[in-house]
Amino acid sequence: MLSELRLSVLISTYQTGHLVVVAAHQNRLSLTFHGFDRAMGVGVKPGCISVCTRNEVWFLRSVPDVATELEPRGQFDACFLTRTAHHTGDIQAHESAWVQNEFWVVNTLFSCLASLHPLYSFAPRWKPPFVTALVPEDRCHLNGLALVDGLPRYVTALGETDSPAGWRVGKTTGGCLLEVPSGRRVAGGLCLPHSPRVDQGRLFILNSGLGRLDQVDVESGQLTPVASVPGVARGLALHGDYAFIGLSKARPSLEGVPIVEQRDQLKCGLAVVDLRTGNQVALLEFRTGVEEIFDLQVLPGVAFPFISGPLAQQDTGRPMWIMPPAK
Repeated sequence: MLSELRLSVLISTYQTGHLVVVAAHQNRLSLTFHGFDRAMGVGVKPGCISVCTRNEVWFLRSVPDVATELEPRGQFDACFLTRTAHHTGDIQAHESAWVQNEFWVVNTLFSCLASLHPLYSFAPRWKPPFVTALVPEDRCHLNGLALVDGLPRYVTALGETDSPAGWRVGKTTGGCLLEVPSGRRVAGGLCLPHSPRVDQGRLFILNSGLGRLDQVDVESGQLTPVASVPGVARGLALHGDYAFIGLSKARPSLEGVPIVEQRDQLKCGLAVVDLRTGNQVALLEFRTGVEEIFDLQVLPGVAFPFISGPLAQQDTGRPMWIMPPAK
């Protein structure tokens, strides 16, 4: 499937602190692991990958000329090298995206959407109407972000609450999908909603506590189940007729959430669902070492990328330097 679609997949796992690259080469699946301290939200735009971590957002830039020179020659069709980082401090940065020329993160600790600012840890841009103060209290567990026409349009939160970690009490049915910037509740009563995405006019979310991908009617708020998946669903990328969905096992703090009843059957990895039929058409499972996935993105048009993260020497034993061409 990766070869036919000509793409690779980026998966973040904060549990082990890695960005995982899933690719296909010569009819074989390839996985490489790149160290990032508590890797969470992953962003992709042409020529750039971003990774939100415990205290920084890292930016990796495409260097096409290097890709052609890497050994073995001809294996890599892209190369992304770590170039810069922005220190935010630990704001529990969840999902992220480029909004026009700014980079925005879901600032979960401060219950807001924020952009990066060269002079500050972050610049608040929007908060839900029920949140009354920008304080580091994770009041509603704001977590997911969807853009429409390049602007923030929908977010998910685990509760419409305004007290420190108030969302935890009603986490099984307190989740919501909100419209930005109006703050209108599009849908409520959700079970751990994550990863809203809009594609071809259709709005999707992961109803994580039910292990389900749903389509949402933006006017009525009605949810239509698209597919059930064998894990706590978090991290969603849409490409053509396919949904790439991150799967996690259930941690102890999820007791009482419906999907925990299937604990013994839950998997960690990546599921691919055909949006036309709702059928699962591919599954990658981590049998050991990794139990939770946070985010994932696809790299369209990139079949086999080389990535050099901030801990490149630890990852590959292969430090790399680049310089401007000699004049």
